[in-house]
Amino acid sequence: MKSCFLSLLFAILAVSGIYAQQETAEDSTGYYGDFLSLEAVLDLFRQSESPEDFETKLNTESYGVNQLDLNEDGEVDYIHVEDIVEGDVHVLVLRVYVSEKEIQDIATIEIEKTGKDEAMLQIMGDETVYGGKIVIEPFDEKAKSEGNRGGPDSHYDIQRVVVNVWGWPCVQYIYAPGYKRWVSPWRWRAYPNWWRPWRQRAYFDYQRDVFRHRSVYRRAPIRRVVVAQKIYKPYRRTSAVVKKRTTIIRKRDGSTTVKRTRVVRSRRN
Repeated sequence: MKSCFLSLLFAILAVSGIYAQQETAEDSTGYYGDFLSLEAVLDLFRQSESPEDFETKLNTESYGVNQLDLNEDGEVDYIHVEDIVEGDVHVLVLRVYVSEKEIQDIATIEIEKTGKDEAMLQIMGDETVYGGKIVIEPFDEKAKSEGNRGGPDSHYDIQRVVVNVWGWPCVQYIYAPGYKRWVSPWRWRAYPNWWRPWRQRAYFDYQRDVFRHRSVYRRAPIRRVVVAQKIYKPYRRTSAVVKKRTTIIRKRDGSTTVKRTRVVRSRRN
């Protein structure tokens, strides 16, 4: 009897696991951006001391943020970081060399100094990689009391507030006097000696690990650094190869799904 009970329990757990995976799979957009969480990228930027340090962390396997494989060779790509500066606005561009001649921009971190000790920041995913212009920002909220001056019968209205990122080490670094804008010195097949590509993780495992960042970084209701895209536009790089591999198919309900052309992965000895 005990053996039958255990067998039934394991069967239920197995079926539950399958349904859980199916539900998670429905959350997948099918775009390459599924393997680079913008929320996790922002959290990594918050931990970084400089743009160079940020690039190093992005391309370090132990941090678990970068799982992009744009050229589909089975190994994670190196992400280059370039800072574009105009006045009090910085646009840090994240891009990948798909081949010797093909470059695809992944996202832009847009920062604007708004006061002596104030700055605001957002990250925007490239529509080719994320299927749309997704904007993420640090999230915070405050409760505004209405009536009775905060008494027990007061009504509290929760409001979203813009987070001041001036205290982030990398933000202070790029606004320091004498800062020389960072442009990654690495190129296609010319990478730092310490870097070794690794195998891309499974979608389910990756999303489970980065999901926690969504409580701190969320979709932005509006674009705040409005001048950033004008500054960035002449520098934007897109890959015809990446575009060709992704075809958008409209569903009846108006949402989108993605169908990829079949790509044969190269074998390495």
